[in-house]
Amino acid sequence: MSLFRDRTEAGKLLVDKLGELKGKEVVVLAVPRGGAVVAAEVARALRAPLDLIIPRKVGAPGNPELAIGAVTQDGAAIVDKEMIRMLAVSEKYLREEVQRQVEEVRRRMKKYRGDRTYPELKDKVVVIVDDGVATGYTMRAAIQSVRKHGPASVWVAVPVGPPESIQELSREADKVVCLKKPEPFFAIGQFYEMFEQVEDEELIQILQRFPVSS
Repeated sequence: MSLFRDRTEAGKLLVDKLGELKGKEVVVLAVPRGGAVVAAEVARALRAPLDLIIPRKVGAPGNPELAIGAVTQDGAAIVDKEMIRMLAVSEKYLREEVQRQVEEVRRRMKKYRGDRTYPELKDKVVVIVDDGVATGYTMRAAIQSVRKHGPASVWVAVPVGPPESIQELSREADKVVCLKKPEPFFAIGQFYEMFEQVEDEELIQILQRFPVSS
């Protein structure tokens, strides 16, 4: 069941739901790589600076696809304590895996952004944009990381996500804008006609279209 032709269309449709932000001091943060295409449409319409926030999933021992938490570049981590208990995950494994993912996030930030100055988030409306959410773990880590910078408010804007994840995010963010909350929900890509991987070079080019602003 396709709901969107591609990420560009999804971004334009999101803009229609973010009209109240026009004229306000807004910073748009994209979750790469696919989220950058959606976020570019949002930032352009709101005349806002665009940058990245890169949360990473913390995988379970022997099963990296199974999330037991998530981290961002500043080391902000959320963990599923119940899952960790059920799987008997050791403190040593968790500490080392969190650090490994933090280092990978920092590597990617450097690769994608270079020496670009990070935008000032204090007292701004920060809109975190992705092409969709599934479990919501990585988005929750992103929200937690942004909160440390003292924003006026934190919004999440996504084209699609399962109802339970959107409800959970609504408890973490000041506002969540989600266009579609279909069930059943298996993967974000199932709701796009075209869901090709966004390459590193395309992501870098998207960022370069938006001047650094603080």
